[in-house]
Amino acid sequence: MTLAEQIELACLMEATARKPGNVHPAASFHDLCYDDFIRAACAIAEPLSAVRDAGLGRAIFDAVRATREATGTNVNLGIAFLLAPLVAVPDNVSLECGIRKVLAHTTIEDAEQVYAAIRLAQPGGMGEASAQDINDRPTVNLRDAMALAADRDRIAEQYVSDFELVFEARLKLRELSKASSHWEAAIVSLHVWMMSRWPDTLIARKCGRDIAEQASVRAMSLIDSAASDGKLDRRQIAEFDGWLRADGHRRNPGTTADLIAAALFAALRDGLIAAPSRDEILELAATIRDDPHFGQGDGIDRNSTSR
Repeated sequence: MTLAEQIELACLMEATARKPGNVHPAASFHDLCYDDFIRAACAIAEPLSAVRDAGLGRAIFDAVRATREATGTNVNLGIAFLLAPLVAVPDNVSLECGIRKVLAHTTIEDAEQVYAAIRLAQPGGMGEASAQDINDRPTVNLRDAMALAADRDRIAEQYVSDFELVFEARLKLRELSKASSHWEAAIVSLHVWMMSRWPDTLIARKCGRDIAEQASVRAMSLIDSAASDGKLDRRQIAEFDGWLRADGHRRNPGTTADLIAAALFAALRDGLIAAPSRDEILELAATIRDDPHFGQGDGIDRNSTSR
């Protein structure tokens, strides 16, 4: 499987799984739908797969521009930020070791191109920063620029923690994939588990830290009340989903979804999980659209309640 194929599959798997609060084949926002994610997954695959030649900042900018041209949205800005450094690691180097070198060698030029990508994407909720604002020319390298936002953005945090959370999520995904009957169930379980451990920073930026913490408590409650065989309760998942979608989708756990895409790519890259084909993913999406409750009659698998 090529890098471009791994990138696209990771994005498609993340978008197709019916994760509480996110867009999927049976759930849209007023300005965003599942088809946007499908087009965006295809759009970023080639630009990101060229990161080793183009450079980190350029690959991110090219991916964001390709998405903007394909969808008119910033649907996968966070995913581009997360995948580009992972893809930059040479094939013969472990991700854990290689990511440190990639991040240690970021440049001011990388930061300039990433700032341009952010301005092009026009994401909401950015505000203004007292130092290294995206509307100014950066004077530090990309990693140092990300460090300034690490306390309020989980994606930026990965640039200063050597992707610690992503690698922990990848291991959890492997564990859940072994225990689950289907890759979608494993992803939904991973989503709930991640929300229970790391409050979603998109929710925090839109609604405040208290609401983000409340979302984590609700996710942990879902895990604690799972059946003895490890399956999450379908009714409770639906209630959690409804709460996240209330208030005009402002509680959308979008940062968690981006981190899941990164964990999926890392797992696919190293062969830690079985990869469905693109056709299989899209066939499932079509089935879900026809029957939103397909495959959920017995709940969703969940393996470990440990935090």
